[in-house]
Amino acid sequence: MESPKPLPPIAGRGAPTNLRPTRTGSLERAADGDWLDEAEAIDGDAPRLRTTVTVEHPKTIIARNNSPDIGFDRSINPYRGCEHGCIYCFARPTHAFHDLSPGLDFESRLFAKPDAAKLLRAELAKRNYRVAPMAIGTNTDGYQPIEREWGITRAVVEVLAETRHPLIITTKSDRLLRDIDLLAAMAKDGLIGVAVSVTSLDPALARTLEPRAPHPRRRLAAIRRLIDAGVPTQVNISPVIPAITDHEIEAIMAAAAEAGAIRASYILVRLPHEVAPLFRAWLAAHYPDRADKVMHMIRDIRGGRDNDPNFGTRMKGRGVWADLIRTRVKRAAREHGMDRKFPPLRCDLFRPPERDGQMELF
Repeated sequence: MESPKPLPPIAGRGAPTNLRPTRTGSLERAADGDWLDEAEAIDGDAPRLRTTVTVEHPKTIIARNNSPDIGFDRSINPYRGCEHGCIYCFARPTHAFHDLSPGLDFESRLFAKPDAAKLLRAELAKRNYRVAPMAIGTNTDGYQPIEREWGITRAVVEVLAETRHPLIITTKSDRLLRDIDLLAAMAKDGLIGVAVSVTSLDPALARTLEPRAPHPRRRLAAIRRLIDAGVPTQVNISPVIPAITDHEIEAIMAAAAEAGAIRASYILVRLPHEVAPLFRAWLAAHYPDRADKVMHMIRDIRGGRDNDPNFGTRMKGRGVWADLIRTRVKRAAREHGMDRKFPPLRCDLFRPPERDGQMELF
């Protein structure tokens, strides 16, 4: 399949299009205050696409999964959509459930869940709750720019710290350093593990791949700060994109090792549902000279399709290119001492929160 006709990039955004028409809801929205939203007032350019936030009131906050490909069965998403704007984000299709586009809407029309901590406290207080590591940031990033104003992720972490509940955080933002007091305290009891994602060390490439995520060097500095505070932290080279970022595997591994990361992991790029045409449009806009080559390699890794949804192969891929990337990652991790297992998180320290204002008798 040939690449689509290039669409002009949109400043400060990842997707070059909204992919399809959408219906606009009537919920009141507020700007999130990100500095890019103020660009028009600062430099007088043409109006930019503003980020808006809708308050969402779900009935529960813990999402469950039974995937054998990931090491947790429960997670919390304080937000829907993600302003980081990563063009490759596999969570983009979830916006379609709100009759919004997985394209620009996903990164500019966000949902916040201010009741998350309250809901979490209620769910952890249930008599039949059984403890296992909770994950934050595996769908959309809990430390995206709007966390600065809303603080929902911090409120959730406060509840988990209070109840001594094990937690896994995945992020590509150094904003989690604002919570380092909580994370360091949890680390002393073996309750926390952090994965910081680094896709590329090239700031120019990062600006187009993940336009509102922090500079790669800031993420590496965050790894150092976390390690120095005693928080077990790994680097997640994710996603690896053939012919775009795969040449940086060894360099990212070396930089993460220098920052003190204790382990390395990776995920090959995934293009489910609407992500595939968005990614093709991004390639046509930024890498027209190799767009067809990139998609050919991705399809080879995914068994001849844009995406492989099957358990067991969807994260690692298959075929010659997948094997080569896997070998390079393993060799580089071994060379830098980052091929060890992550320290197990403790589940025996959990203390249920008060239920209806009453402490447990036994």
